[in-house]
Amino acid sequence: MSDTTPITVARGDGIGPEIMDATLRILEEGGARLAIEEIEIGRAVYERGVPTGIEDSAWESLRRTKVFLKAPITTPQGGGFKSLNVTIRKALGLYANVRPCVSFHPFVQTKHPKMDTVIVRENEEDLYAGIEYRQTQDVFQSLKLISHTGSERICRYAFEYARAHHRHKVTAFVKDNIMKLTDGEFHRVYKTVAAEYPEIEADSLIVDIGTARLADTPEMFDVIVTLNLYGDIISDVAAQIAGSVGLAGSANIGDKCAMFEAIHGSAPTIAGQQIANPSGLLQAAVMMLVHVGQGEAAARIHNAWLRTIEDGVHTADIFDRTLSKRRVKTGVFAEAVIARLGDLPRQLAPVSYQDAEDGEHWKGITVKPWAPALKELVGVDVFFDWPDARPAQVAERIGPLAPRGLDLTFVSNRGQKVWPGEDHDTWCSDHWRCRFMTGSGLATHGQIAGLLADLSAAGLDFVKTENLYRFDGKNGFSADAGE
Repeated sequence: MSDTTPITVARGDGIGPEIMDATLRILEEGGARLAIEEIEIGRAVYERGVPTGIEDSAWESLRRTKVFLKAPITTPQGGGFKSLNVTIRKALGLYANVRPCVSFHPFVQTKHPKMDTVIVRENEEDLYAGIEYRQTQDVFQSLKLISHTGSERICRYAFEYARAHHRHKVTAFVKDNIMKLTDGEFHRVYKTVAAEYPEIEADSLIVDIGTARLADTPEMFDVIVTLNLYGDIISDVAAQIAGSVGLAGSANIGDKCAMFEAIHGSAPTIAGQQIANPSGLLQAAVMMLVHVGQGEAAARIHNAWLRTIEDGVHTADIFDRTLSKRRVKTGVFAEAVIARLGDLPRQLAPVSYQDAEDGEHWKGITVKPWAPALKELVGVDVFFDWPDARPAQVAERIGPLAPRGLDLTFVSNRGQKVWPGEDHDTWCSDHWRCRFMTGSGLATHGQIAGLLADLSAAGLDFVKTENLYRFDGKNGFSADAGE
């Protein structure tokens, strides 16, 4: 292929401009055929009064080029503007986050010399939906959203990735022993999809022991597919134990657009010092070249980078006196990679991306249609802000207000049933859940609206409701601990 590929580039915050400069120099010298459109996003845009951190003209560029090479941007902790990374991923439909974590023994210090694991992370759903509420003085809430369609897309992507890259095993990390509906649905979908790929071994682990085994014995994993939050955490663990978070790049893939970035953050404490490692962003750029069909340039750059690592030319994050030969700054590292363009590594396995050059590019995931379930309304959970109450007091006040056909079945506090029954030592906050269910038959929205009107007339502060449904006769709601 000889066509120039348009891409959008953002230099980001913190160390972003430094590592992007280094990466773009290597891409140019390495023969990448790119028509670059630069946009500004992140902190400077927020400070100009744009609450999203990205202006309309930037969106226009992204939707035109459909390929985004992005340096890290700063997201504040505990407050301030929302994550622009999450916004971009969701707005462009980038549902698959792919993070290869490879060790480079014996040239980079690691306890896992044979590690070669790819984390495939769902990228749009889960707690990263960012839907949060403060409901009472004491209690805050974050909603975890998992869809059947989102689960199928990412699970199918993981198996298609394994097939395309000649990998032999896919492992799902879930927590469905606790979150039986959300993680449970992800796990059910995973097993259904896995059955369509009999040539690929498929297994699953609870995410806590899975993470422990990943940290201890990463060689047992090939491709890991998991939900958004778990994937974010375990990919940093995997990258760090492979050698350094600074070495890992990632691809964010959708059916129409793709974004490529380092997995690390903007590291503002070292910004401007020219000590950051550009390797993570460079690895992401190599993934980008493969994605757009420039496999020859991708291989030339990747092999030069491997030779640089072999030759002991290292930035501060991976410098080790027993392994490294030169400790260099960001720009000098880029010059070292450029000087080795055309060279192959001597001990590390050279790479080839001939498939990309032949035009075997990403064509998207097709989700199979599935039959809609019969949905039946059978009750409602009503949550109250009620300080200094006792379980029996709540039940005695609320129970008589239930309309005909709906009965108060239990009262819970922070997921623990506390009524009926007073034989418990549960500490109770000011956040109470009262479940109203039909004894038989179905509930109506009118009944629920009437219940809420009566609760309001009684001066009770309800802060949230959740309708309770059955789907094909199965409860679409969780039980409480102790129920």
